[in-house]
Amino acid sequence: MSSMHLSQLRKWMLESPPVEWGIHQLREMLIGALRQGPVPQHVAFVMDGNRRFARSHKIETVEGHNLGFEALARILEVCYKSGVKVVTVYAFSIENFKRSKYEVDALMEMAKIKLSQLSQHGELLDRYGASIRVLGQRDLVKPDVLKAIDKAVEMTKNNGDCVLNICFPYTSRDEITTAIKTTVEEYSKPLSAQARPFSQTRITQKIRSRNLSTSPLRSISPTPSSTSDVDDSVSSTTTLHAESPNAGQEGSIYPDPETITSETIESHLLTAGDPPLDILIRTSGVKRLSDFMLWQCHETTELVFLDCLWPEFDLWQFLPVLVEWQWRQKHIEEKALGNGMKTSKTKIR
Repeated sequence: MSSMHLSQLRKWMLESPPVEWGIHQLREMLIGALRQGPVPQHVAFVMDGNRRFARSHKIETVEGHNLGFEALARILEVCYKSGVKVVTVYAFSIENFKRSKYEVDALMEMAKIKLSQLSQHGELLDRYGASIRVLGQRDLVKPDVLKAIDKAVEMTKNNGDCVLNICFPYTSRDEITTAIKTTVEEYSKPLSAQARPFSQTRITQKIRSRNLSTSPLRSISPTPSSTSDVDDSVSSTTTLHAESPNAGQEGSIYPDPETITSETIESHLLTAGDPPLDILIRTSGVKRLSDFMLWQCHETTELVFLDCLWPEFDLWQFLPVLVEWQWRQKHIEEKALGNGMKTSKTKIR
């Protein structure tokens, strides 16, 4: 029997009602088992391999992208049923605009249709209480697509606690650059009188200044530091902002750049407020991030590269990834518990 006949026989058997029912029950049982252990709160996907899948199956590229959307719907259901709160997908890179106009236009048209389908009442996101957020450069998107994006966001904003982040059009470098620009703009604005902070360091300095002011030497020649009311967490216009348009405004005080931390930049990212990224999965066998979630990938993020193409990705490829992540988390918890017990025993001795 040829491989084509075997494939058709396998498809016929899998689509028969008794087998479909059995597979569905097995899926539900496995997802229920996953919920019993620790569950990742934020999972990201690089949905790679749609075009290669289309070429290998001799179908149109657009049809490959359509099958990729069906794979996304399957995985979203698994994620939300398992207890994952945030799913982030790399739907369209800014670099993808370099592809043929036909493919870009087709992807934009498909985005409008799929966003509308996802956001409908009673559909997947509504059932699992997930809202849509579209992350990326809005000014690169055509008005009709922007209208579909805004409508989908508006229709799902009150769905529940879960989130679907659709990166479209997006690159991580662009996201980080924008976050830094926003931070610079924020720190370039003078503080209002009500917003000027009082730091512990400054209070200590003021107390010392007053104590020293009773000294005869101090009373002869007071230093600028004894008369300054500027907080350490802010900067005057005569120091860091000498060339600023507001430099001529007497008494203008600016936030101190020394107070900028990684959390400051993170608060201006497109994913601000989301849980830390637990797992990032890329299909198609390619082992690179392709300018996706570079900031969000931290020391405990699991990076997983799978050989299957995205339209082929489903529970059976996803399940081993989740089980391995759960095993690692339990191992980390046990190790932390063991270290805690050792510490307590040392204190008792």
